[in-house]
Amino acid sequence: MTFLSKDHPRYKWVALSNTTLGMLMATINSSIVIISLPAIFTGIDLDPLQSGNISYLLWMLMGYMLVTAVLVVSFGRLGDIYGRVKIYNLGFVVFTVGSIALAFDPFAGGPGAMWLIVWRLVQGVGGAMLFANSTAILTDAFPANRRGMALGINQVAAIAGSFIGLIVGGLLAVVDWRAVFFVSVPIGVIGTIWSYKSLHEVGTKNPGKLDWPGNLAFAVGLTAVLAGITYGIQPYGDSSTGWTNPWVLTAIIGGLVVLAGFVVIELKSAAPMFEMRLFRIRSFAMANLAGLLASISRGGLQFMLIIWLQGIWLPLHGYAYEDTPLWAGIYLLPITVGFLVAGPLSGILSDRFGARFFSTAGLLVTAASFVALLVIPVNFEYWQFAVITLVSGLGSGMFSAPNRTAIMNSVPANQRGSASGMAGTVQNAGTSLSIGIFFSLMIVGLAATLPQTLTQGLTAHGVPDAAAQQIGALPPVGSLFAAFLGYNPIQSLLGPSGVLGQSGVDAATLTGKEFFPQLISGPFHSGLVVVFTAAAVMSVIAAIASFSRGKKYVHVEDSSQPAQLVTESQTR
Repeated sequence: MTFLSKDHPRYKWVALSNTTLGMLMATINSSIVIISLPAIFTGIDLDPLQSGNISYLLWMLMGYMLVTAVLVVSFGRLGDIYGRVKIYNLGFVVFTVGSIALAFDPFAGGPGAMWLIVWRLVQGVGGAMLFANSTAILTDAFPANRRGMALGINQVAAIAGSFIGLIVGGLLAVVDWRAVFFVSVPIGVIGTIWSYKSLHEVGTKNPGKLDWPGNLAFAVGLTAVLAGITYGIQPYGDSSTGWTNPWVLTAIIGGLVVLAGFVVIELKSAAPMFEMRLFRIRSFAMANLAGLLASISRGGLQFMLIIWLQGIWLPLHGYAYEDTPLWAGIYLLPITVGFLVAGPLSGILSDRFGARFFSTAGLLVTAASFVALLVIPVNFEYWQFAVITLVSGLGSGMFSAPNRTAIMNSVPANQRGSASGMAGTVQNAGTSLSIGIFFSLMIVGLAATLPQTLTQGLTAHGVPDAAAQQIGALPPVGSLFAAFLGYNPIQSLLGPSGVLGQSGVDAATLTGKEFFPQLISGPFHSGLVVVFTAAAVMSVIAAIASFSRGKKYVHVEDSSQPAQLVTESQTR
């Protein structure tokens, strides 16, 4: 027995509520682990700062986003062929199974970390199914003049979920690390039952065979690029990053070559995985370019704010390191509020006035917020931080909902699953790219000043010069991840050598709450200048792309020309 028939006037609201729940679950789980990593690594008895363990940390972060970025287009195409609801419902099942397995990790140490990484990849498969088809289901269910509102709510849920995950992760990490994963189980079970009961296939299918050469080329190419970027963050030889590592260069360059081959394959395929000719539609092409740049800058903002709060600001204000995940999530509430206010409102208004003004203005507001974050001191007054992050959330909400609506309105009905998948790929790939780009930029900024600052700070508190020089020469990535995780690394760096027990060494100060945050705050600000300047520039370029999309455009099916994908008037 179904909840409402597909012809029922209220069915569209059922589709909206269900797909919004799916997007929230998928995106909350993209960030819930970020803020819970200290509790997770403590729970499986693994020190993430030890040599070799940084790879576990990075793959726990990157694996989920990499899989969703790689597979979302394929599942969008499968939705076009076999039914978007069918693939979406299966996504709930796969995601829930992965969540159960994660919550019951039977191992500790390295094997425990590998268990979590593998099942996070499985979660990513389910997340890709949800990402790929949720907006296509909504586009099918809502008429063109109401899509902006519906897709606005859905898109705000997708982006706000990444910040809600920080709050939820902070709360649950205090209770138990397994709760971070188990929280998705009841939501997944309810969502699975509800979606199978209530959703119907109402869209236009595009029957055909699966494009195996295209799927394989896309998966190999994008995986190679994102994996190369993941390892580019880690030190190599005498370099603070791994961008000179031959394996990293081979993966990135080789991946880009394979992706170029993917474009050629798709243009020649009779039933392509993704219809590349959609990029002839200016609204579609410019909206995706703006979306990619906005996703990169937004991902960088998220990671930098976590480091700023957990590693510096909260300890300087008396918070214990074990409590910083919780409070970091709470103090990031303004940016989530901004999303939730601006997203649906701008989506509704874009139905009437089009996406160009709202998306372009939102990107410029976001760029201004990056500049404002550079102006305030590292040890800021919270009201300053709250106002700026609220404005940043408002800007991102103004952009995201109208932009996704413009993407979905611009394509033929039988290409909506594929278009939705590509938009999801752009968003998830942008977030993955942001980790490599902004962590590398921050490491470059730290490398210029941190070694000298660290050495001088240690010797000023009694650490012998030789030991201080040795620690100062360590790659800054360790200090960066310590700040990211809310750790004080001084104990682990000096403890094994016995230096903290020597006379004249001020061990209490060195291992206290304030020494490391004060020490890293100056070099961290140097890195912030590099990171947020790059993010502001990306936002401005995205705004230019957004403005160039042209006036409001909604694709109208032409039954007299069924084989013609894009008409001349759509490309002008």
